[in-house]
Amino acid sequence: MTAEISTSRLAQGQIATSSSTSRHIQATISLAFGLFIVGMVGFSPLSVAHNAAHDARHAYAFPCH
Repeated sequence: MTAEISTSRLAQGQIATSSSTSRHIQATISLAFGLFIVGMVGFSPLSVAHNAAHDARHAYAFPCH
């Protein structure tokens, strides 16, 4: 019976560690993606960023003018 309890606790510990690692990986990927987007918009010519936003507004049927 104690073997079942220790196995259960070990499995819960592994799940908690896996979940924590997964959160760190997701946060890192999200941060990298966000920096990539900001960098691409920041270094693109103003007309390119405006036209991309303008086209996206039309794609979602959002009135922009």
